[in-house]
Amino acid sequence: MAIDYSQKIPNNVDLASNKTLQRALEHWQPAYLDWWNEMGPEKSQTAEVYLRTAVSVDPSGWAHFEHVKMPDYRWGIFLTPTEGEKKISFGDHKGEPVWQEVPGEYRSTLRRIIVTQGDTEPASVEQQRHLGQTCPSLYDLRNLFQVNVEEGRHLWAMVYLLHAHFGRDGREEGEALLERRSGDADNPRILTAFNEKTPDWLSFFMFTFITDRDGKYQLASLAESAFDPLARSCKFMLTEEAHHLFVGESGVGRVIQRTCEVMNELKTDDPVKLRGAGVIDLPTLQKYLNFHFSVTSDLYGSEISSNAATYYTNGLKGRFEETKIGDDHQLKETSYKVNEVANDNIGTIEVPALSALNERLRDDWITDVQAGVDRWNRIPEKLGINFRFKLPHKGFHRKIGMFADLHVSPEGKIISEVEWAHNHKNWIPTEEDRLYVHSLMGRVSEPGKFANWIAPPARGINNQPLDFQYVRFS
Repeated sequence: MAIDYSQKIPNNVDLASNKTLQRALEHWQPAYLDWWNEMGPEKSQTAEVYLRTAVSVDPSGWAHFEHVKMPDYRWGIFLTPTEGEKKISFGDHKGEPVWQEVPGEYRSTLRRIIVTQGDTEPASVEQQRHLGQTCPSLYDLRNLFQVNVEEGRHLWAMVYLLHAHFGRDGREEGEALLERRSGDADNPRILTAFNEKTPDWLSFFMFTFITDRDGKYQLASLAESAFDPLARSCKFMLTEEAHHLFVGESGVGRVIQRTCEVMNELKTDDPVKLRGAGVIDLPTLQKYLNFHFSVTSDLYGSEISSNAATYYTNGLKGRFEETKIGDDHQLKETSYKVNEVANDNIGTIEVPALSALNERLRDDWITDVQAGVDRWNRIPEKLGINFRFKLPHKGFHRKIGMFADLHVSPEGKIISEVEWAHNHKNWIPTEEDRLYVHSLMGRVSEPGKFANWIAPPARGINNQPLDFQYVRFS
């Protein structure tokens, strides 16, 4: 499905045939641009960035690359093609035709799901607003800006659904998405993780590797929805999201690579000496991994959830890769293992699978994160360094769910308040750690040059050389 860029709002949903909807979205567009200019990447409005722009929703050859000023980027509304006589694949409505309009009984629930997903998109842009001023290279700056404009487009995807299917309520929710601010005390973003600061590039890489991976799993579960316009929107968002995960995984991998190179050059694993050489020691990287993993794990909610069961039963939100799972897709007689705390020990217990859907999605995400960590561990292994990154226990440093009121070590042991106070500085970044990482964040903007604390990538974007001018400054 080609995308029509001749219109004021690029789209492949025949927006011109619905003048009322078109006018509503064109009325929202200036407010969006005002938000972008206020809260988008700082001091970047005049830079020309080598951005990819979707020209088709076909997975092969769908993007075009060129230098674009970000305020001129053509944000639009893109849905994957309809799939013939598509049927609902799970829940009580399994086997019925998918919905093209919102059933009245699910209206408020679906609106809240869409608003919550939509709210994460501008929040990410706001969290990353200042990072361009401390970029480690033009290559990385370009990747940051690509993530930013695509998060902005994902906001458009959700706002289109609100305007097209939820009337005045949807229009009001669309306006509110531009009014909340990440970290604002009076009007914060909906989810806690999206009110955290992203003060440095290590945090950004961890965020895109770990938290954007949560986005992948949330979008994938929504891509199974019986509400077909939502499913089709999320499927294309997943295509764009893959690059965000690449930015995070490869970014952290390059930090590990550079640190390991310096460890071999200096023949030391002493964090003090490595910091003296201007790289990020591996134990500090582990602490950042622990922190971002635990904060993101909370996004999945409580292990046992009646809301998640209702969403599934009603066909609103499926499991990851629902149609590939070999069961009845209704889960009325099946169970799933979740953690249980008894006598200060963490064990497992079988519960009805319907009530454990949050935990199943969290487990799917953990498996995927672990695969990325395994790929990171090949770097020190290849360079002969005896250090391996490990994911902490899923109960570590949690604020939501059954572990919220407990202190759990990375190894999964329940510990006392005193033990936590004594040891947590070894497990999550301290103020000293953060200040050190922040001290490395000097701007490198000469083509082909990279900050000392990060290795160059293996290849450039779209087969361009590493010394390509990915961002042109006026």
